[in-house]
Amino acid sequence: MHDEDREAFDAFVRARLPDLLRFGRALTGSPEAAADLVQDALERTLLAWSRLQSREEPEGYVRRVMVNRNISIWRKFGREYVTAEVFDSGAEDTHFDGDLWRALQQLPPKQRAVIALRYYEDLSEADIARTLGCSVGTVKSQASKALAKLRDVVPDER
Repeated sequence: MHDEDREAFDAFVRARLPDLLRFGRALTGSPEAAADLVQDALERTLLAWSRLQSREEPEGYVRRVMVNRNISIWRKFGREYVTAEVFDSGAEDTHFDGDLWRALQQLPPKQRAVIALRYYEDLSEADIARTLGCSVGTVKSQASKALAKLRDVVPDER
């Protein structure tokens, strides 16, 4: 890898790491698992960096790697289970909703990915479809199923 490629990759990581960690936490439900997922995705991205230079936005590649790896890990180790342990975010999250967070952890990985990309990352359905490598219709159906489950699980106090 050339020095300029290394510098470009390092600059990308410095600029996008907080957002990638937040996305990873939304996918995995755990800051530790999110850090591992991001590290794995960045390692894979580094290997492909020379091919990604021509693209305007390598972040989509990283996000797709994260989603695919999370699904692979989920399949390998089985379904996640909710524990009574609350993660330590290191900073007070004024928007944290414990009931919603627990409900998100109950969603299948693909539905959770769609919800995280749509509502945490504010991506359009077309952008989500490109990131996940599926059709817009699949994104819509997964979002619909996820939202229906969330409505059933989360208490409606608001």
